[in-house]
Amino acid sequence: MKATAPYRIAIVGAGPAGFYAAGHLLANTAVPVTVDLFDRLPTPFGLVRSGVAPDHHKIKSVTRIYEKTARREGFRFVGHVDVGTDIGTSDLAAHYHAVMITTGAQTDRRLGIPGEDLPGVHPATDFVAWYNGHPHYTQCSFDLTAEKAVVIGMGNVAVDVARILLRCCDELGTTDIADHALDALKQSHVKQVTLVGRRGPVQAAFTNPELKELLHLKDVHIAIDAEQLVLDAFSEAARVAADDRELEARLAMLREAAQREPAPGVDRVLTLQFFRSPTALLAGADGRVEAVRTDVTRLADGSEGRLRAVSTGETETLPAGIVLKSVGYKGIAVEGLPFDDRHGIIPNEGGRVHTENGDTLPGWYAAGWIKRGPTGVIGTNKADAQESAQNLLDDLSAGIHLEPPHHADALLGRLAHRTDLAGWHRIDAHETSQGEASGRPRVKVAELNDLLSLARGDRPAA
Repeated sequence: MKATAPYRIAIVGAGPAGFYAAGHLLANTAVPVTVDLFDRLPTPFGLVRSGVAPDHHKIKSVTRIYEKTARREGFRFVGHVDVGTDIGTSDLAAHYHAVMITTGAQTDRRLGIPGEDLPGVHPATDFVAWYNGHPHYTQCSFDLTAEKAVVIGMGNVAVDVARILLRCCDELGTTDIADHALDALKQSHVKQVTLVGRRGPVQAAFTNPELKELLHLKDVHIAIDAEQLVLDAFSEAARVAADDRELEARLAMLREAAQREPAPGVDRVLTLQFFRSPTALLAGADGRVEAVRTDVTRLADGSEGRLRAVSTGETETLPAGIVLKSVGYKGIAVEGLPFDDRHGIIPNEGGRVHTENGDTLPGWYAAGWIKRGPTGVIGTNKADAQESAQNLLDDLSAGIHLEPPHHADALLGRLAHRTDLAGWHRIDAHETSQGEASGRPRVKVAELNDLLSLARGDRPAA
């Protein structure tokens, strides 16, 4: 049955994937659509606001593209609405012709080792959300009174965390880092940070721009054991097969850093430890974490052509007063939809949601990390979201969609607590004006009630 145009589309998740999908849908001229973009926060842009490091302001400029999408006719932002709590997927199906889920990978993967839940052990994403002013993480507490910290993982998030722990606070003070985090970092005693990876430099997940920035932190000595940079047969074969200039540049940067001598008077040290796999987190007399026990590893053939780290039988113990884990991320199941728990994604084909049996669920789509898993950078979501959006448009053209008995306005009318685009503009104007007054890109409002007050146009937050 062909519905009366325009078709109403709901997108759940106002991060990069959600905006790229909305942009593609609204730019098309073949199928008239409107888009309501839902998010559980009162602010849009997802991880661009709450995940990108505050000292990476240039990356955040991608929001200009999203703002253009938000200005298109037929776009509405529906903030401060949690799908699964405030409304369900059945509500969306009753009011929209198609629904796309773009909620990302919202949880950290666990290490699965003893001591993982000790005080002083945290998911790195909690730390990232805290220093970025995410309103759900303002009450988090991180004990920075110890001199030594360990960051488990070798991806870009792990690198961000290590850099923020060691970066000069005068430099951080010119960014949009949350004020509560900046105040805490000014009091931090952390002087030694160790990044731990279970495989070698060839397999590390960080990108070259992130590595270059890390290796050139002001007044920080970089400590790398040059022997860990000698490629074994597996890594050498991978290097030759890849014939990758980026990889060669990475190895050159690491080898140069390994040869540096400590500068006089520098007491902050960043150590990169490759071929170390954590096996236990150890508690001190006070019950808090005090060390990370690791196996020294080597590479071996694994499943699906992936190299795995196996123990050599040697062990090491790294002192740590705080441990931040960054070993991967996983999506969360959406109520009423099928879910692949192993991969942490909604099962799909080209973004079209399907059941475990492979049957397509008409009218339901996925994009971003909840579609493909936590891989790629912000820009990777563009082609991914456009694929899903185009398949949605093709299905609409073929008459394949949900049959909602109610108009979307009826649903939004029930959500008196929601924020809209005008509310976000009020928040944005306040934050940027505060930033201009203090020489920063913006001063973020982190408390939820203050954000909502600003969005409503009540008295501005202090």
